[in-house]
Amino acid sequence: MRLLKYFSVLLILIIISACSSLTLKPADYSWPIENVLKVDSKGFIEEQRYSFTLKVKALFYEEFKDSTNFSGKEIRLIRDKVGFYYITGKDFKNVYVFEPEESGMDLENKILVTETGLVSPAFNQKSPNIELLDNSNKYLLNNKGIVR
Repeated sequence: MRLLKYFSVLLILIIISACSSLTLKPADYSWPIENVLKVDSKGFIEEQRYSFTLKVKALFYEEFKDSTNFSGKEIRLIRDKVGFYYITGKDFKNVYVFEPEESGMDLENKILVTETGLVSPAFNQKSPNIELLDNSNKYLLNNKGIVR
């Protein structure tokens, strides 16, 4: 009986230890500079340095209501410290904030920046935020929206 009691306790401890998770903190996912990537004829962008490929055809439909006029266009992409991806491009009115998920990305936020469209957008890392430059305009962004 006593042996059964010890065995039960040991079994419970093994099960509990097997169910625990490992968390590594802190982590900094930020990319030091933006990536300017050309969209290919199939609607994909690819970043060799980060082994990153993404189909952006649906993004063009969301922004322009046209999913056929994307080939050769440039997408600007940067990642913040927390791990969110910020995506925009020339003539975009919005910055799209995505959260990575298994085999894709989920839209976290769509930030309206200008009603007329961006002329010459560029991202900078301003940790913990992201800076968007467009000619003389500067916007400080996070995943919730425009900070200033």
